Amino acid sequence: MAYWLFKSEPSTWGWKDQVAKGAAGEEWDGVRNYQARNFMREMAVGDLGFFYHSQGERAIVGIVEVCAAAHQDSSTEDARWECVDIKALRPFEAPVTLDDIKADGRFDDMPLVKSPRLSVQPVTPEQWTAICAMGNTQS
Repeated sequence: MAYWLFKSEPSTWGWKDQVAKGAAGEEWDGVRNYQARNFMREMAVGDLGFFYHSQGERAIVGIVEVCAAAHQDSSTEDARWECVDIKALRPFEAPVTLDDIKADGRFDDMPLVKSPRLSVQPVTPEQWTAICAMGNTQS
C-alpha cells in the first residue's frame, strides 16, 4: 500500500463534498500538472490518502481511499490527463495544520513543505503514521 496527499480548495471541493459522495467516491479530476498526474498513475485501488484543505485553514482534515485506478479525466477530452477516484473514509478528530507540520522536523522533506503547490503528493509510511497520531485518528 502507498500513501498520498490530495489538496483541494474547500470552496471548490471540500471534505463535506467528498463525504457526500459516499462509498462510490468521486473522480479527482481537473489536475493539470504532469507530476501530479504521474503520481495518480502510480496509485492502486486501496491506497490511502490525506484530504487537505489548501485555502483558509490549510490543514489535513480526513482520510480517503483510492477506489478506482487512473483513467481518463472526464472533465477534458485531452487524452494526456488522467485521474483516480477517491472516497472518504474518516475525518480527523483534530485537523493537522500546515503550521503543525512545518514545526515538526520529521516533515522537513515532505512535499507539502518542499513543493507546496503540488496538488497530489506521495507521503512516506513514517509521515503517514505520525500525522495520523497528530490528528487523533487511526492510520
